[in-house]
Amino acid sequence: MLALLFNSTIRRFSFLLNPLFLLNRQRRTFHNGHGRRHPSFHSPFFVLTILLPPRHTHVLMHALAVIILLATLVLPVESSLAFPPAGTKDLSTLQTQATQGSAEAQNGLGELYAKGKGMPQDYAQARTWYEKAAAQGHPMAQNNLAELYFAGLGGPQDLVRAYMWVNLAASHMQGEDKKQAEENREDVAQRMTPAQITEAKRLSEQCRSNKFKGC
Repeated sequence: MLALLFNSTIRRFSFLLNPLFLLNRQRRTFHNGHGRRHPSFHSPFFVLTILLPPRHTHVLMHALAVIILLATLVLPVESSLAFPPAGTKDLSTLQTQATQGSAEAQNGLGELYAKGKGMPQDYAQARTWYEKAAAQGHPMAQNNLAELYFAGLGGPQDLVRAYMWVNLAASHMQGEDKKQAEENREDVAQRMTPAQITEAKRLSEQCRSNKFKGC
């Protein structure tokens, strides 16, 4: 608890400021790369307890305005966007790298299209860029591509392809990423028939043996 003491205008009155932090994670049924790689921000907000008689209302309002102003100056702003808005030099660089074949940049560009950050949301474009990165063995792109197949975004729903891609992603991930990819695979499997799961596993092995080409 932080006490802000104003000793000139306000005598013997304490403004008690309790910082509370919330982690606002967007968890969908299908855990995706957007959530894992770029977690939502810790959102600071404050509960203000003011011990002040009614006759000091004008002083209260003035002090509250000062606190809000100070808060806007010192609190961190959302600066953890994975990639900048469209039109910036960094985005241009990202697009160039993606076009030149960088799997990381291709996955990143796919995420921008999927989330509509810096450009109009376009799941078809997201799927295109995820496919390019997935074909190079990028595990997160494979997981993200599986999400689009699972949800039917950017093209028809295909649970067999969704299982295939998330199965491949899980086999190349480690730690928490691997755990979430395995949970994703289980989510898909719950909506599939045994025959579909068998086919998806067969395609996974075929895709792996072909080094992710033509999958």
